[in-house]
Amino acid sequence: MAESLISPGVLAIENDSSFVSKRPVTVGAAIIGPTVKGPVEVPTVITTWNQYQNVFGTTFQSGSTTNLQTYTYLTSIAAYNYFANGGISLLVARVVSESSAWRFASSSFIPTGSGTTGTSPFVLQPFTKGDIMNNSGSEAANNVLPSGSADNVRWQIINANTGSGTFDLLIRRGDDNSLQPTILEAWTSLTLDPYSPNYISKVIGDTIANFITDPNGNASIQYSGSYANKSNYIAVKQVNFTTPNYLNSNGVLSVNAYSASIPVNASGTFSGGVSVLQGGANFYNAIAAQTQGLIGANYNNMISLLANTDDYKFNVLLTPGLVDSLHSSQVTSIISNTQNRGDNIYVLDLVPYNSSVSTVTSEAQGQNTSYAASYWPWLQVIEPSTGQIVWAPASTMIGGVYAYNDAVAEPWFAPAGINRGGLSTVVRAETKLSQAQRDTLYTSKVNPIATFPGTGIVVYGQKTLQTRASALDRVNVRRLLISLKSYISQVALNLVFEQNTAATRNAFLSQVNPYLTSVQQRQGLYAFKVVMDDSNNTPDVIDRNQLIGNIYLQPTKTAEFIYLNFNITPTGATFPA
Repeated sequence: MAESLISPGVLAIENDSSFVSKRPVTVGAAIIGPTVKGPVEVPTVITTWNQYQNVFGTTFQSGSTTNLQTYTYLTSIAAYNYFANGGISLLVARVVSESSAWRFASSSFIPTGSGTTGTSPFVLQPFTKGDIMNNSGSEAANNVLPSGSADNVRWQIINANTGSGTFDLLIRRGDDNSLQPTILEAWTSLTLDPYSPNYISKVIGDTIANFITDPNGNASIQYSGSYANKSNYIAVKQVNFTTPNYLNSNGVLSVNAYSASIPVNASGTFSGGVSVLQGGANFYNAIAAQTQGLIGANYNNMISLLANTDDYKFNVLLTPGLVDSLHSSQVTSIISNTQNRGDNIYVLDLVPYNSSVSTVTSEAQGQNTSYAASYWPWLQVIEPSTGQIVWAPASTMIGGVYAYNDAVAEPWFAPAGINRGGLSTVVRAETKLSQAQRDTLYTSKVNPIATFPGTGIVVYGQKTLQTRASALDRVNVRRLLISLKSYISQVALNLVFEQNTAATRNAFLSQVNPYLTSVQQRQGLYAFKVVMDDSNNTPDVIDRNQLIGNIYLQPTKTAEFIYLNFNITPTGATFPA
């Protein structure tokens, strides 16, 4: 087709500007806190409430033998409300007391055909450290375990066959019995032959993860093992007897002694796990410096680890159970890490239960950052597993508010107000705030949680803890910037080590401009401009191997103060145009 008119005529040209820009990688929230079970100090991504219950558990008992009480950690209550309100993923970093003293449990003795080796052919290890996996006592009638529960597991070997060198391994729940077994996983036709595709380590996995710090104090997760884990409960810690090429080319046992290494049909438990717990744990509204059986220092490892933005992605961070006035060192570290990361907002609790408005506002004045927000008062909520009504700090519920906001709107909408800030599962607020109290809190950077007749309990503020007045003193603008920086950084990452030419710059603009246009159409921006051309990429800049882009944004603002003027006029008066 001709691209210009030579003689008289009409030329219709199509310019397709409807290309759909690539969406940013979606990340969810992160939470640091204690759980009933699950990987210790190994952050784990969870995508549903059911998966959370399976991996990290829900309720536990604490107290004297004559006064045992059932509790739910605030971590679990926060996770439940996050997923119940549309949360997509949750990075859970479990903390424990004196973590260096916690040990993995391992499978009790697995007998072999010879019965005289004194060594198990292989050793299994659950993913959970601590005594939750330590089923003390021998099996009673019908395989019942004295301390078996839904939060631990057991193993069973069936269909052992020395002719083929194979056996099946069942992972069962700790509270079952031989008459009504609860099989969590079944691994069939396993072998001890490392050359076989059914080699036990290959099929189940043998990767063990541990938190470590290097001599310079840098935190990381160290992995050992050769095969990725496929089991949700256990890994193969070691194989003590291998049977390479168990059968020869004629299908005959290649080494007679191999048959003695095959396990026999048997069942057993895991033992040797050690937990170190704080005594006299404080829960719910009793939280003090000692919180849910922990002290602030127990959080330090996970706070340090989640500073790593390359390995751990999230847009909201929660630490229900940590309180600024009680655990200031940990809160200060988290805020510092959050500002350095620049890709998430931290929801913190300022004061413990039964604090006054003046105490709350005084504590808030000690913080000055747009990367954190706080809400008050404490809330009475329903435990998801027991139905008990308990007191919890506001952060326990705010993760769910953010999740709901993002599900029905966008991150740059205010997670507040009747439309997106309702707390329908909250029974009552610790204090029914008056207008004057809400005014005092809001002018002091604390987001009030209001109680309205006929409406219920509502998040009624969206300020960050930034002291200076600017667009970033609002949560919706901070979260807008987090979203935009995340996407644009993903685009820019693909350009590192590319040629510093106009073609590379245009490739950047062709992705960023359509995305910002879509944000503008979705009410995130009034206007924007992206400059990446010869004006800011001069020969001197290029010679320094730099590529510079200037991005100008006008974020949309929320209507927080609505003035309605009712003007009463005499009969016959005309209304102004």
